Amino acid sequence: MILLSSSLTSFLQLLGVLIIFAFVLAITYFVTKWIGGFQQMQMSGRQFRVVDSVRIAGNKCVQILKLGDVYLVVAVGKDEVTMLAKLTEDEIGLSEEDFAGMTVSNGSRTAAGTQESFQEILDKWKGRFSKKQD
Repeated sequence: MILLSSSLTSFLQLLGVLIIFAFVLAITYFVTKWIGGFQQMQMSGRQFRVVDSVRIAGNKCVQILKLGDVYLVVAVGKDEVTMLAKLTEDEIGLSEEDFAGMTVSNGSRTAAGTQESFQEILDKWKGRFSKKQD
């Protein structure tokens, strides 16, 4: 009789812990969705946009930022941000209509209908700023 009551108590404790765990997961899910929606609403209508980003090392990446009608290519590190180039819409090859069709593939955004990837654009700009060889 004592063995049966301890097994039942253990089972009820396990069931209680599982219910609490499921409740915490549900609350976490809904709060995360709410915060994401709130942040997206705060960012809408602003003139500043991250067009594309590529990670080049553990905590370093290169980003294309859109500020009004100017594009900036910046290198972002742990403690610093360095501007690499300043581009116009003609130089980058994207128009405002391209932003409406942005898709995500392999962790980076690409414009629908464009053949040139971020890596190709970056390589093209690297060639412009490379040191002249004697």
